[in-house]
Amino acid sequence: MIRNNWTLDEIRNIYHKPILQLIVEAAEVHKQYNAIAEVQVCTLLSVKTGGCPEDCSYCPQAARYNTDVKAQKLLSYDEVIDNAISAKNSGSTRFCMGAAWRNVKDGVEFDRVIDMVKGVNAIGLEVCCTLGMLNEDQAARLKEAGLYAYNHNLDTSDEHYDEIISTRTYDDRLKTLDNVEQAGISVCCGGIIGLGESDEDRIKLLYTLATRAKHPESVPVNALVPVKGTPLAEQSKVNVWEMVRMIATARILMPKAMVRLSAGRNDMNIEQQGLCFLAGANSIFAGEKLLTTPNPEVDQDRMMFDVLGLTPRESFKEENMSASICS
Repeated sequence: MIRNNWTLDEIRNIYHKPILQLIVEAAEVHKQYNAIAEVQVCTLLSVKTGGCPEDCSYCPQAARYNTDVKAQKLLSYDEVIDNAISAKNSGSTRFCMGAAWRNVKDGVEFDRVIDMVKGVNAIGLEVCCTLGMLNEDQAARLKEAGLYAYNHNLDTSDEHYDEIISTRTYDDRLKTLDNVEQAGISVCCGGIIGLGESDEDRIKLLYTLATRAKHPESVPVNALVPVKGTPLAEQSKVNVWEMVRMIATARILMPKAMVRLSAGRNDMNIEQQGLCFLAGANSIFAGEKLLTTPNPEVDQDRMMFDVLGLTPRESFKEENMSASICS
């Protein structure tokens, strides 16, 4: 049964189960609600890189940090469409565009993003954006343009949030999620582990997501990739069991969500990624970069799909299934 009334104690009990028992239980839930060998392949493109005024401690795109990321203006419409076509030809069925903005500002650049959304949608891909904070009118414009999903991660728990970011609040993030949901856009929201948070912070992040009136359609689970020049540059990398525990708990709490194995895959071998899929992950990001973070190459992922017997999920699967039932 899909639940939105989980308690913190219930989530703690799930999260802290012996890891093999947790994996088995998550796999059973996954099998009940999803095609277990089906994995959606997504592509994430940075359409505007660097120069961000935020102070997210993990992010190399923050203007205040001295990293190797070079600021880049908003890409042209043709560049974005060419990338989307290339992504589709490589097997991606979802295309996400990211811009290093604190919040969306009405004007020429947002108008250009609206055109990009229309263009990618016309190609037949699920189009997603992550552009920072949105107001209600901006969310409505994106929906009208054909935006399928909007990504706005909470990153960590409310209690730990101020240790990572000071330039916006947790409530700011939640308000953007509400605006996206009210516009009828699919919510993509997850977090990052390895930010110096405790297990309790991870549990509280999952509690916030799993007790929303409607679960996010998409829950990315990211492992911090420490970047030289950022405040978290010396942070220890998380191990695969931490990723598996987070994915498995998310799968049990939010059975129908797309749980996306996101940043950190570059440090995982096929066997480790296989554990994540067994625990309930059913989406990856393909291509050599996630915005500015290294990622496995497409050929590596094709080999992994062959070895593990995975099949790519089609675009708009839920909508297509609903249309078939109605007809």
